[in-house]
Amino acid sequence: MFSKKLSLLLFVFAGLSSAQGIDFVKANYTKYEFRIPMRDGVHLFTSVYVPKDASPALKYPIMYDRTPYSVAPYGVDNFKTQLGPSELFARDKYIFVYQDVRGRLMSEGTFVDMRPQIDDKKTPQDIDESSDTYDSIDWLVKNVPNNNGKVGMWGISYPGFYTAAGMLANHPALVAVSPQAPITDWFVGDDFHHNGALYLPHAFNFISSFGLPRPEPVSKAARRQFEIPVTGYQFYLNMGPLTNANEKYLKNNVAFWDEMMKHPNYDAFWQARNLRPHLRGVKPAVMTVGGWFDAEDLFGAQQVYKMVRSQSPETHNMLVMGPWFHGGWARGDGDHLGFAQFDAKTSLFYREKIELPFFQYYLKGKADPNLPGAYVFETGSNQWRTYDAWPPAQAAAKTLYLHANGKLSFVAPTKDEGSAYDEYVSDPAKPVPYISEQAAGMTREHMTEDQRFAESRTDVLSYVTDPLTDDVTFAGALHPKLEISTSGTDSDFVVKLIDVYPADYPDPDPNPVGVHMGGFEQLIRGEVFRGRFRNGFDKPEAFTPNKLAKIDYAMPDINHCFRRGHRIMVQIQSTWFPLVDRNPQKFVDIYNAKTSDFQKATERVYHSASEASQIEVSILPGY
Repeated sequence: MFSKKLSLLLFVFAGLSSAQGIDFVKANYTKYEFRIPMRDGVHLFTSVYVPKDASPALKYPIMYDRTPYSVAPYGVDNFKTQLGPSELFARDKYIFVYQDVRGRLMSEGTFVDMRPQIDDKKTPQDIDESSDTYDSIDWLVKNVPNNNGKVGMWGISYPGFYTAAGMLANHPALVAVSPQAPITDWFVGDDFHHNGALYLPHAFNFISSFGLPRPEPVSKAARRQFEIPVTGYQFYLNMGPLTNANEKYLKNNVAFWDEMMKHPNYDAFWQARNLRPHLRGVKPAVMTVGGWFDAEDLFGAQQVYKMVRSQSPETHNMLVMGPWFHGGWARGDGDHLGFAQFDAKTSLFYREKIELPFFQYYLKGKADPNLPGAYVFETGSNQWRTYDAWPPAQAAAKTLYLHANGKLSFVAPTKDEGSAYDEYVSDPAKPVPYISEQAAGMTREHMTEDQRFAESRTDVLSYVTDPLTDDVTFAGALHPKLEISTSGTDSDFVVKLIDVYPADYPDPDPNPVGVHMGGFEQLIRGEVFRGRFRNGFDKPEAFTPNKLAKIDYAMPDINHCFRRGHRIMVQIQSTWFPLVDRNPQKFVDIYNAKTSDFQKATERVYHSASEASQIEVSILPGY
């Protein structure tokens, strides 16, 4: 199962969609392979596909993709079946360039995960992804015949990081870039950690295969040999403390896992890999793309847009957000995820009406498509919205308050509501599952999963509004501010925002699995916070048992309309397994915790007039 998942991930990471077919590519393109020299003498393996009709009278722009996942197939007689970000680009014709990044597959040099950016380069040995990008573009425009001197970059996920870092090269030929689900910070919000908590199956699955040693250039990367059974919940529970991952499976053969285990806090190692503060002085036009239901790099997409907007205000900067899983915009129709229906082929619309026109305008000088500052899909009402910027200026701050008896309201609690708190016992030995079924890894569908299975657990608190009398549209960030206490010295807190469908909501037709949509509890956004980091990710701090404390953090933005007759629900819990690793609920180094460190804890969430747990939201006019 894992090998199938990895193949799917590599397919998405390369930015592929439905294939044009190898016969089309071979008939219309000539393939070349180069080893492009960098300023420090390292050579990067690069595949180049040139339209056969390219000539001094018919020159083409370059579309450039940098990847750690392989530019295969290798050999000038072996062709990709798909070129460009989508099936539309090869027919529109560009010079397509694919490059193995430094230290990966056929490129020379040493690979560094999320290689830190060096803003002040002093010697040829001061290299980073922006310098490798600059050197490569400079060589390409001077040595690939019949290019028009304009370059565009794109990439999804890790290649999205290389695109975001590459645009900092500011080579004069680089005029348009599209970082798509770009990694920006592996501790705060992307991939392996969310607010300091380890996303266990994603980190373990990815790093343990991707991070195997490569002592010299190779055309095929090494892969791990063991498989995870479909009952991933039990697999990770049986693994026990994280130290067992190395002892049982990785055998100290995965360098980045070992590095990660040495850095449980947001120290210099992680801070150097935070791309966000470097996104200044960007000269190419930027179109950042992300999915509202991207389980991996939703954070990165939103952060790249926001940081370019705030730190590089002169840059032409736009955001595209659709109802997509990781990379879903690059292939498929994008009309549903799990049982959540979007009533439109959103991915096709993006590829035809947004992505291709963006690059055509900047690279080929075609008509200005007049794309807005933010092109976002509003789930719930299921329609595209356009704004000058994101979040929309007309969105107003509102607050959702928790109340006694499981009530949720935009009205603050009063003194005479009964109990001042709700409590539950969190047991690391019996953690709350993150999905109702079993899976070997992190599923993409969990981002819209029906939460009815969780509501029935005694270690999950649920708060819900009355049925809405009008549509309520959230457009922006969610900001939980919880008043809590714990009987332990550390705990995680998971907050989930849920759309509860009315009882008479129609079932799908056809309905082969017999799902009942009446009362469906669709997850809209869920996010964990590791409590020890409440005063800073670089300042872990124990809780004083049973003493009131505050949890205050930002969740990624949403754009969702809760329709009239629906209800808004908030769930709170302290485990979300195996999506998030288990917190021992004892203040220890979790990456080196012992079995004896794991303990039950009683968690209290307060909702009194003086200790009012709440979620700050942004709502569009009309409510």
